[in-house]
Amino acid sequence: MKEVKIKSQRIALVTGSSRSIGREIALRLADVVSGVAVHYYRQREAAENVVKEIKQKGKLCAAFRADLTKEKQATELIRKVEEKFGRIDILVNNFGPILIKTWDKVVASEWEHIFRSNLGSALYCLKAVLPGMRERKWGRIINLGYSRAEQLVAFPTITPYAISKTGLLILTRTVAASEISSGITVNMVSPGLMEGGILPSSKNIKAGSLGKLKNVAEAVLFLASGKASSITGTNLIVAGSWKM
Repeated sequence: MKEVKIKSQRIALVTGSSRSIGREIALRLADVVSGVAVHYYRQREAAENVVKEIKQKGKLCAAFRADLTKEKQATELIRKVEEKFGRIDILVNNFGPILIKTWDKVVASEWEHIFRSNLGSALYCLKAVLPGMRERKWGRIINLGYSRAEQLVAFPTITPYAISKTGLLILTRTVAASEISSGITVNMVSPGLMEGGILPSSKNIKAGSLGKLKNVAEAVLFLASGKASSITGTNLIVAGSWKM
């Protein structure tokens, strides 16, 4: 299979990229673009380590701190990255925690935080980044979802997370439809249970059923490339055979 090509002068912003999936995506994008903005909220040292790795590849990179549950800070993040690099061509909305707790034990503040993190943050960043993409008539937006977001079934231990990711899928397709003539594609990549991630206590996890971080990053790379220029509003599931 040929290497996925992205024009080298592109600038990418990956939210929540100090660790795990976000880190993997940022490092992989750094192989094919000229600059990557690394976002973090609490883990500054981890973010700076990602910046160091990317700079060792000979690419532009800087870390930016923001609480993306707040619209003002999300908007400011986009502005600061655009000031630093001149543009944002690729936005990966990866930021968003999971809460594992039975629905009846979730308190209002936790419910609201999960929605602001997983759905609100993507909305805020989308609204702030779209004007520049529209002006250049090119943009790639990839939202990180959840592999079962389209399965409208009960999720008793991750209720607010599952609802917010389903909402994110609706938002993805809504924005994709509205930007169809702007040269901007908007898609979702949905991981399932991942190697190295939070795993349930169940002993029924079969060998080969877990997704791999590198496969999620490759899916993002594909959707950001010219090969996916006609793909928008889709949900690409990268989850091994978990719950297939």
